[in-house]
Amino acid sequence: MKLHDLRPDPGATKKRKRVGRGTGSGRGKTSGRGTKGQNARSGGGVRPTFEGGQLPLVKRLPKLRGFNNRFKVHYVPVNLDMLSKRFEAGAEVTPESLHAVGLLSKVKDPVVVLARGELDKALTVKAHRVSASARQKIEAAGGSVEILPFTVNKRVPRS
Repeated sequence: MKLHDLRPDPGATKKRKRVGRGTGSGRGKTSGRGTKGQNARSGGGVRPTFEGGQLPLVKRLPKLRGFNNRFKVHYVPVNLDMLSKRFEAGAEVTPESLHAVGLLSKVKDPVVVLARGELDKALTVKAHRVSASARQKIEAAGGSVEILPFTVNKRVPRS
């Protein structure tokens, strides 16, 4: 196969509609727009959300308002009861080890350790965020906590 053999799949391309080319074409005179009215004019028509003057759905539902913060960090929660089930005493809990035991789908995701459940083993926890009560429980069990650095969408200042 060569470049000149390439063709689009059947049905992938469509001939454009040539309007206003005489009555015999079937799309002559008014070019398929009907006679008069808002939609027959150039620039005519209404916006996609218009409902004939009724208060549109996009304005009636408050949940569709506001904005999405591009810089919000979505942490993957990991609780102490999951750590006590999956790790042996003295183990190091890192994003890589969490991924290996199936608690984290992507190694690059930021991790927050939360305090649900009890911990009876000394673990070295390395996470991006640890709740205060989780830190107390880890240290009470003889373990240690290290906070990993995490930056997301941060602009690097020019020097």
